[in-house]
Amino acid sequence: MAKEQLAVIEMITNMILGKTNGVSKVDFTPQKIPFPENLSYEQAFLRATPESQGVSSEKLIHLLSNLSASPYTDMHHFLVLRHGNVICDCSFAPYRSGIWHISHSMCKSITGMAIGLLIDEGKLSLDENIYNIFPGKVNPLIKIFRPEITVRHLLTMTSGVTFNESGIVSGNDWLESYLNAPVSGKPGTEFQYNSLNTYVLSAIVSARTEMTLEEYLRPRLFEPLGITRYLWETCPKGITKGGWGLFICPEDMAKLGQLYLNHGMWHEKQIIPADWIRESTTKQVDSIEGTYGYGYQIWMENRLNSFEFNGMLGQNVIVYPDLDMVIVTCAGNNELFQNNVMLDLIRDAFPQEYQASEYALPENPAEYHKLTHLVHSLSHGPSCMPQIRRGGWAKKSGYSRSHAIYPKYVRLLKDLDGKCYNINPASVGLFPLIIQVFHNNLTNGIRQISFQYDKINCPDKFYIHFLEGEENCTLTVSFDRYIDNLITLHGETYLVAVKCEYTTDADYAPVLVLDMVYLEEAMSRKLYLHFKSNELMAHWSESPGKELILEGLSSITGEMTKLPLYGRFLEGSGMQFLEHLMADTIEPTVRGTLAESDTEDMDI
Repeated sequence: MAKEQLAVIEMITNMILGKTNGVSKVDFTPQKIPFPENLSYEQAFLRATPESQGVSSEKLIHLLSNLSASPYTDMHHFLVLRHGNVICDCSFAPYRSGIWHISHSMCKSITGMAIGLLIDEGKLSLDENIYNIFPGKVNPLIKIFRPEITVRHLLTMTSGVTFNESGIVSGNDWLESYLNAPVSGKPGTEFQYNSLNTYVLSAIVSARTEMTLEEYLRPRLFEPLGITRYLWETCPKGITKGGWGLFICPEDMAKLGQLYLNHGMWHEKQIIPADWIRESTTKQVDSIEGTYGYGYQIWMENRLNSFEFNGMLGQNVIVYPDLDMVIVTCAGNNELFQNNVMLDLIRDAFPQEYQASEYALPENPAEYHKLTHLVHSLSHGPSCMPQIRRGGWAKKSGYSRSHAIYPKYVRLLKDLDGKCYNINPASVGLFPLIIQVFHNNLTNGIRQISFQYDKINCPDKFYIHFLEGEENCTLTVSFDRYIDNLITLHGETYLVAVKCEYTTDADYAPVLVLDMVYLEEAMSRKLYLHFKSNELMAHWSESPGKELILEGLSSITGEMTKLPLYGRFLEGSGMQFLEHLMADTIEPTVRGTLAESDTEDMDI
């Protein structure tokens, strides 16, 4: 078993055991800055009615309604361009327009653009052997027995290299690990999706230009398109991650789609070579079942000549050349890649036989009003009084019907004011587990939770203070609306919208339910705070949830059975027990006892 797999298994084991220190073998450097609200921003596209661009408002109403109503979608942003004009732009509350969003693998297509530019500049060729590009990184003995892997193989996800996403937790030098990893099968013959292929493409850009991928693209792509508010993370060695780690605004994603729709032209200037766009958006290899093929870091789509920049959980730029249309989505769906409900709903709205009018349709004020009203309602959320859940959750979920009335949560907050609970074990953090792992920013564990409420001066909100490791974090919380908060951990700051509900459990004990929406990410989290006597029980869940995470870890748990210690343990029902432990790690429960001093160690 490779050291990378052992490192992943060790990390999972430590998390199950509740360890928070020394879990990661990767050096951490803070990179995630607060969203630069005040940075100048170019809104490139004019707004127009759908009818003026040959599309009916009714079609967009139907699609938006389906996307928002489906239990399998969690929409954050949705934008449609036709003929280069925005005909629909909706941010789903509490997400709001104008801020960046994690793109996950969508940015692989941007890395592919850099390779096209590098080839056009004569600094690279598709059939170069990557081992010759990094001669000092490859063990000479290993190189003798290695099959040739080319730039083309990286672009088409057919390298066969076994060092993949899970291996990045094993150390700092991902490039060296990749180049010296075993190869499965013959390169160029089998599609095996691997984000480290894209990472190596980014490393190739650095090797040939002595710049990071982001530095190389800034004057060639980002600045010409007016893309200024973005952040692209680097690995511990300073190489842009390439295949993930990019925060970018939805309208800037649309610019990239429109650029490809225009064959690489932007404001009468050729930004990306037209030949590269044509080749990269042509199917080069069959992809996974249920998808339409893969080009150069680009997925094919269902319509003729259509394609997609695709990222996990719902980050997409869909380009329909025959419709002169670009669709952008940002979401937090509980599904991966192309075979998911959200994309199927979009495909159903624009099936292969659909042909939008090349001419303007008659304006339809009534339907357009319905569309704008729907967008407004989705963007602002339901207007309501402070939410006191009547009936709560079904008893099978641990909650019974609560006949709480408005003053009850006020009485609870008055009782909690100034109280502090010591948490044991201190093994859970505010950030969702996926965010911690993806950004290598692992918690030191919440040690204390305390409360503050001023009914006279601030009756509509209260404050929850968390001591996580040695860092204090305060959330401002309301019952009737989401409130934006900034959470900082280890020097990285995230924008989080928080809202609270009051309910009771099966024993009619009070429960506060915090909905924590990470506005720049695809993740959200719920924190259930149960109060009984002088004890606090805190239960965490996150979305996308444990089913998706466990599915992603299935290959690792399979490898764990090969280890002598785990193999004996996992015989029989041991595997079910391991999955149960992992599920409890993803959705943990911790307990707290009332501190002797309500302000002990807290900076309130």
